[in-house]
Order: sequence, then C-alpha cells, then structure tokens
Amino acid sequence: MRDRPPIQNAAPLVGMAFLVIGILGFIPGITSNYDELKFAGHNSDAQLLGIFDTSVLQNIMYLLFGIVGIALARTMEGARTYLVGGGLVYLVLFVYGAIWHGETGSNWIPVNWADNVLHLALGVGMVAAGILLSRGVVRRPAPAV
Repeated sequence: MRDRPPIQNAAPLVGMAFLVIGILGFIPGITSNYDELKFAGHNSDAQLLGIFDTSVLQNIMYLLFGIVGIALARTMEGARTYLVGGGLVYLVLFVYGAIWHGETGSNWIPVNWADNVLHLALGVGMVAAGILLSRGVVRRPAPAV
C-alpha cells in the first residue's frame, strides 16, 4: 500500500473488515435464523456465524463504519482518529452491552456475551493500534493550496 505510515495501512484494513461483516450480516446461511432478523432491538434472533446477535441496524452501522475507516485512512490524522475514536465507540458499546445485554426494553441493539467480548477486543485493539502505530510518525505539513 504505497509508501504510507503503517497507521494508514491499518485503518483501511479495519474498515474493510467492517464492510465484510456488514455484508455477511445480510447473507442467509452465514447469518443463522435470518428470517428472525429485525431492524433493531433486542428481539432480533438472527446471529452472524451462529454466534453474534445481529440486526439490520447493526449491519448498516458496520457498513458505514467500514466506509468511514476507508475514507479517513487517506491521512495519518484521519486514520488515527478512526482507530482511536472508533475503538472508544466499541468500548462504550462493551459497557452498554454489559449493562443492558439480553431481553431488556432499554436494549436497542441485540447483544449477547459473545458480542460484548468482541466489542471489548475491538475497542482495545483499535485504540492500541491508533496510539502505537502513530508513535514516531513524522507529521508533514499540509501542502499549500
């Protein structure tokens, strides 16, 4: 991927992974109980790979999250913002899922413990990548227009 800082290579890879997850969430067979896929809420019984609870809203959010990652990877600051900021979003989702996981009325996204563990791992991994991969990178001034 050209001569770019590693962080600018990591961000679009993460973004592409989210795009793939978002697409897979709409494919029957890869998403079990596909006929139970709801737009949002805890009552969607569909599961991506038979493990992770999912909904139409979650799949759309994965797709958008992937597009944002690919777009922000054009600059080092954008890539760092995506990885650190996105990681923080996933850490908030982990806390949300730990508090409201299951069949509660406050649960507007279907989450189970597999989702919570995944959100924690994504959050920690993205924040760590954003911080570690941006260390020691020389910031070049923006070209004058």
